[in-house]
Amino acid sequence: MLQRCWSPCEKNYIHLTLSYMKNSPNDDADPLYWLECYKKAIDVNIITSITDASGRIVYVNDKFCEVSQFSRKELVGKSHNIINSGYHPDGFFADLWKTIKAGKIWNGEVRNRTKSGTYYWVDTVIIPVKLDAGIQYLSLRLIITEKKELEEKRAEYIKSLEDLLFMTSHRVRSPLTAMKGLSMLDADNISKEELKLVQGYLKSSIDDLDNFTKEMTQYLCDLKELFKR
Repeated sequence: MLQRCWSPCEKNYIHLTLSYMKNSPNDDADPLYWLECYKKAIDVNIITSITDASGRIVYVNDKFCEVSQFSRKELVGKSHNIINSGYHPDGFFADLWKTIKAGKIWNGEVRNRTKSGTYYWVDTVIIPVKLDAGIQYLSLRLIITEKKELEEKRAEYIKSLEDLLFMTSHRVRSPLTAMKGLSMLDADNISKEELKLVQGYLKSSIDDLDNFTKEMTQYLCDLKELFKR
C-alpha cells in the first residue's frame, strides 16, 4: 500500500473527490490508495490549481508549472492574473467569479500566456469547495491549444471562401455584363467608329477576365499553402 503524508493543500485538492470514493467495489481497498492513483493519473495531463476565496493561488501541480513555465514559488501567493493573456474582456472573468461565488461550477475555454509570452488554450472547470476553514476553488484544466488553432484555421478558411465569392461576383460579373450588352448591338447598323469602340470594350473585358483568372490562380495557390501549415 502507498504511504505518504498529504500536505494541507493536497488534502483540499482531494476533499471533493473523496466523497465519490467512499464505497469501493473492493471492501478491502484503502480509499486513500485509490485516491493517490487517481491524483497521479490526473497530474499527467490535467493542469491543477487551488485558490483561496480571494483568488490567491495556494497550490499548483507540476503540470501547471510545466505548461506556464513559472516555478511553484513564482505562482503560489499570486492570482491567476500572472498567466492572463489579455485576450478575454473583463466581463468574461466577472461572469466567472459571479458563478463560483454563487457556489456553482464554472466551465469555459480560456487563453493563457506562458512566462515566455507564448499562448495556450485550456478547457477549464472551476469547482467551489467548502471547507471548515472557508471556501476554496479547485481548478482543473485540459490543454486544447491544437483544437483552438484548428478552429481559427477553419474560420480563416471560411473567410477566404467568402472573399473568393465576393471577388468572383464583382470581378467577373462586370465584364460579362459589358460583353452581353455589346452582343445585343445591331451589327447591320453600326458605324466603323462604333465598331472600334465595341472592339475596345471587348478587349478591355477580356483583359479584365484574363487578369482575374491569373489573380484567382495565385490566390488559390496561396490559400492552399496557408492551410498546409
